[in-house]
Amino acid sequence: MQTEDLITQHFRLAPSQAKALEKLRLETVRDLLYYFPARYGQVLPEKKIAELLVGDNVTIYAQVVRAKVSKAWKKKIPMGEVTLEDQTGRIKAIWFHQPYLAKKVAPAHFARLQGKVAERKGELYLANPEIEAVSGLGTSETLFADENNAEINYLLPVYPETRGISSLWLHHAVKKILKNNLQESLTDYLPTEIIKKYNLPKLATALVWIHSPRTESDSLAARKRFAFEEIFFIQLTRLRAKLNYQEQQAFVIKPEQKGLDEFISRFPFPLTSAQDRAIQQITTDFTKSAPMTRLLEGDVGSGKTAVATVTALAVVQAGGEVAYMAPTEILAKQHFESFISYFRHLPRVQIGLITGAGCYKFPSKINLNSYTNISRPQLLKWVANGEIPILIGTHALIQKAVKFKNLAYVIIDEQHRFGVMQRAKLVRKDENKAPHLLSMTATPIPRTLALTIYGDLDLTLLDELPAGRKQVKTEIVSEVNRNKAYAHIKQELESGRQAFVICPRIDEPDPTKALAMQTKSAKAEARRLQDKIFPDFTIGLVHSKLKPKDKEEVMSDFASGKIDILVSTSVVEVGVNVPNATIIIIEGAERFGLAQLHQLRGRVLRSSHQAHCYLFTSKASGQENARLKALEKAKNGFELAELDLKLRGSGSLSSGKQWGLSDLGMEAIKNLKMVEAARLEAQNLLKTDPDLKNSKLIKEKLAEQKAEIHFE
Repeated sequence: MQTEDLITQHFRLAPSQAKALEKLRLETVRDLLYYFPARYGQVLPEKKIAELLVGDNVTIYAQVVRAKVSKAWKKKIPMGEVTLEDQTGRIKAIWFHQPYLAKKVAPAHFARLQGKVAERKGELYLANPEIEAVSGLGTSETLFADENNAEINYLLPVYPETRGISSLWLHHAVKKILKNNLQESLTDYLPTEIIKKYNLPKLATALVWIHSPRTESDSLAARKRFAFEEIFFIQLTRLRAKLNYQEQQAFVIKPEQKGLDEFISRFPFPLTSAQDRAIQQITTDFTKSAPMTRLLEGDVGSGKTAVATVTALAVVQAGGEVAYMAPTEILAKQHFESFISYFRHLPRVQIGLITGAGCYKFPSKINLNSYTNISRPQLLKWVANGEIPILIGTHALIQKAVKFKNLAYVIIDEQHRFGVMQRAKLVRKDENKAPHLLSMTATPIPRTLALTIYGDLDLTLLDELPAGRKQVKTEIVSEVNRNKAYAHIKQELESGRQAFVICPRIDEPDPTKALAMQTKSAKAEARRLQDKIFPDFTIGLVHSKLKPKDKEEVMSDFASGKIDILVSTSVVEVGVNVPNATIIIIEGAERFGLAQLHQLRGRVLRSSHQAHCYLFTSKASGQENARLKALEKAKNGFELAELDLKLRGSGSLSSGKQWGLSDLGMEAIKNLKMVEAARLEAQNLLKTDPDLKNSKLIKEKLAEQKAEIHFE
């Protein structure tokens, strides 16, 4: 058996098992070794059937003789019953209210059962035990009998399952691999000096400890090693990407401070000290020959667009061009109109918009205060010759037909919504020089996660709200208090304000599903609110199934005040700016992630009026309520991110798959010291060996690194 051998070469698999392994992406023996347990359970003492006593909590291994489903005695309770035997005797296992468990293991097959021994009319039986099939790996004798019965002292690994493959099957499959010492043949890519410095187990030892830990400390040490390794190699990948990008020549831009100051003086609000600091950091980067790679992370409403416009002007004044990419057409058009409001007094600075729906240019020849629709060829011609120095758009910006004269600055909004290749295509639009790059996000990210996933970007935080902005008052509302909340909302609407109502789904749920009945749909809720709750107000409906033109029309009517209440799905999470909207109701709030709830709440943080967010929920207690209370208490997205990391782990804020992190890596970012240590080791290695000429194993590992990168 070799680690690169296919699993099918060594284990007899039923078709359902083969399909399940394919679904889990487990193809080789090596894949199995790197499929780590999600948690551990304590193994109960193993006994033979003849040794069982009433009250024992035990594990038995036996063959299923027969199975049946019936009704239990006088109460007619559904019951499943299995007769089992080993070399010493027979016993029954009985399940009340779960008769289907009796069919989990077919007669003549072997099973592992774990539970309590009970007695009825002098006959022993296992009451409602856990049962797992163990067919396909051998007989009970060869499969379960370790020398000295050592397994009793182990923690039992519990693996993520899928239909067709149980955790127990995976446990014994991995155990068989470890017994053949195949872990010894795997290359340990983590440098020996790092292993010694941080007292980490070697690869072979860590694989044994993570799959078959004798103690909890064994499993923790192994998980620490694999977490450190993952973060270390992600950091190396990110930092090398940054070095490679910054080896290119950038446009050296020396901002005209007088012009910038005059531009800022026209703003209808004073800049916050955080905005001033961000502008200073970005414009300082512009003066360097290496291209800037910076992330601007700011809470919803913190003024990222203002920073983008000031820094864009600095580039335009120096003769460069700016590309601004947004994830949706709605958001792209919103930024286009925002830029126009800032640049209206500078009609010589032409601004373009390109999306799948069409192209626009500001200013119009007919009206210098407005914009006009133009043909795509005409827009592309003016961008190519430099007449339109600022081009805003969606992914349409990265099309081959879009060419710039001197693309010096690229701004990517909500950058995590774009794929790696999309970002790379945009920053490589100019083949002679690399543009400065500013990524922006309003997604709250814990510091440890930011250090990991954005290792190739310098971080700038906008951690202040503009003067006069008030925190959104957030309130968790149970069903009994719903009408009270409606009464307050009606008062706000009567005073001229507007409201959002967010629902988890578009269409009405299947009435045959009890759980679905609790989930409000946007369509049904819009009708209910119009007919029964707010009949005197105009209600609009928008969702992802609407045609773009229809969606834009509804959004436009809401923005202009023609619609009082906008009922929607989470499609409004990004891209709607209506300062007069000061109320947001989120139905089924427990069904949304915290980051998404925070983004939705930000829709009403657009003016100096007091805003309210009502979290309507059917759950009055438990973990979900604790999460919502964190949203209720947190003052900003950064604080919320750290709170949520403590409450549930990073998975609720950012998907591990989205960031290129495994579940183990996502759990590891709770440990700031570990992340900083892994980052430091990666930085030190690249300082002494930037091309990894003396680190062949590491270079080999990076070649197969699957973590998402920004520029490579």
